[in-house]
Amino acid sequence: MSELPEKIPLFILDSNESTSLFITHYTNHKDSSGIISSTSDDFSTAVNSVSLVGELKTSSLAPSVHNPSIFPSQSLLPLRDEWDEEEEPEEIEAVLKVVPPFYHKYLDVFSKVKAKKLPPHRAYDHHIELEGLLPPVGVIYSLSKNESETLRAYISANVEKGFIRPSSSSTRAAVLFVKKKEGGLCLCVDYRKLNAVTRKNRYPVPPMNQLLTIFNGATIFSKIYLCGAYNLLRIKEGDEHLTAFRTKYGSYEYLVMPFCLTNAAASFQNLVNDIFADYLDIFAVVYLDDIMVFSSSLDEHVKHVASVLQRLRDNNLFSKASKCVFHASSVEYLGYVVSSDGLKMDSSKVQQILNWPQPKNIKALQSFLGFANFHRRFIKNYSKKISALTSLLKKYSPFIFNEEALSQLQILKEAFTTAPILFHFNPSLPTIVETYPSDYALGAVLSQVNDSGKHPIPFDSCKLPQLS
Repeated sequence: MSELPEKIPLFILDSNESTSLFITHYTNHKDSSGIISSTSDDFSTAVNSVSLVGELKTSSLAPSVHNPSIFPSQSLLPLRDEWDEEEEPEEIEAVLKVVPPFYHKYLDVFSKVKAKKLPPHRAYDHHIELEGLLPPVGVIYSLSKNESETLRAYISANVEKGFIRPSSSSTRAAVLFVKKKEGGLCLCVDYRKLNAVTRKNRYPVPPMNQLLTIFNGATIFSKIYLCGAYNLLRIKEGDEHLTAFRTKYGSYEYLVMPFCLTNAAASFQNLVNDIFADYLDIFAVVYLDDIMVFSSSLDEHVKHVASVLQRLRDNNLFSKASKCVFHASSVEYLGYVVSSDGLKMDSSKVQQILNWPQPKNIKALQSFLGFANFHRRFIKNYSKKISALTSLLKKYSPFIFNEEALSQLQILKEAFTTAPILFHFNPSLPTIVETYPSDYALGAVLSQVNDSGKHPIPFDSCKLPQLS
C-alpha cells in the first residue's frame, strides 16, 4: 500500500465535498466485488483496477457503516448510515433502483423499518371530540378461516409496532373485511356509529381540480408517495380509548390514526399543508399522501425534490419508494396524466369506460356515471350527452334502458376516446370563454390561444332544472 502525496477529498453520492472523508492511499489490489469493500476504519473503491483507500472519521459515518452492504447491481455503496440495522439488504437495493443518486443522502426517508415505528406526538395529533354519548359496543362478526388468520396477523404486527394496544374501553367498534384489488383482505374497523357522534373538523381538503391548474411552465415531474399515510399521525393522548375495536381475540385501541375515522383526512391535510406551506403552488402540490414536485429544469428540480425529502426527514415522515416516480416528463397524479403539454386522461381509465357493460339497474348506472363524472372536464357538453341517462335515475320511475339511453351511452364512450389534452392555464396568454346553450343543458369551455392555435383548458356543463 502506497501513500498519496496529499489527501484527496472524496465526493459522496450527492456530489457534495465531505471535509471528514479523504482518499489517502492506493494499492494495486482490486477488490473481490469490483466495487467497494470496507473493514474497520478504512474503505476502498475500485477505480480501473486500482484501489484507493481512505480514512473515515466517525463524525461523518456511524459505526455500522464499517460493515456495509454492497449492491453490485447499483455499483455503489450508501456512505451515510441512514438505514436501520434491521433493514433487509434486498429492500435497500430495491430503493436504490428507484431513487436517483441525487437523493441517496435521504435514503432514510424510504426506510420501511423506520416507517413502521411509532411516530412522535405532534401538535397535529388527531383529536376526537364527541357531540353526544359514547356509541354502543359493536358486535363480533363470524369470520372465515382466512379472515381469522388475517385478523390474528394484523393484531400481532400492529401490537409489535406499537400502533395498537390492549383496551378496556367502554366503547368498542366491530371489525369487518373487504377484498383488496390486488388480492388478499383488508381489515376495516366499523366506526360509523362513532363518526355519527363526532364533531366535524372543517379543515379544507383541497379540491383535486384546483390542484391540477398550476403546472404551467413545468417540464419535469416527480411524485412522492407517503408510506403509512394516516398511521404517520398519532391519536391525541387521552382519546385512544375512543378508537377501540372488538375482536374474538380481545379488544384493542389505536395509538396512531386509523383509516375510516371522520376528520382523518382533515387532520392529515392540516399536517402536510403546514409542513410544506412555503412550497405549495411554487414547486409542490400535496393531496393527503400524494406529493407532486414540478419544475422547469433539471437543476431546479433536483433542488426542489431534495427540499421536499429534507422536510419529510425533519418531520419524521416516510415515503414508499416503490410508488414514487422521479424525473419524469409525464406522471399520473390524482387519476390524470400530467405533462408539459397539459392534462390528459389516463388510458387505463378510458379503457374502463369503453369496456363498461350496459347498466342493468339504477345502482349500476350510478356507478358508471360516478366514474364518468370524474373526467367530465375533458368532455364538451357533458351534461347534454348524459341527459337521457340521468333521467333514468328518477325516483318511482321504472328503469328502462331505452334506445335513446343506449345511443347516449355509445356517444359518451366515443367522446372519451377523442377527449383532448387540456392546456395548462397561462396567465400571460389571451383567454376565451365560449358557451353552448340548449333547451335542457348549458355547456362552456375556457380556452387560451398561443402560436399553435386555440387550446381548451377545462370544459364545464350543467343540466337545466325542469319547469313544472
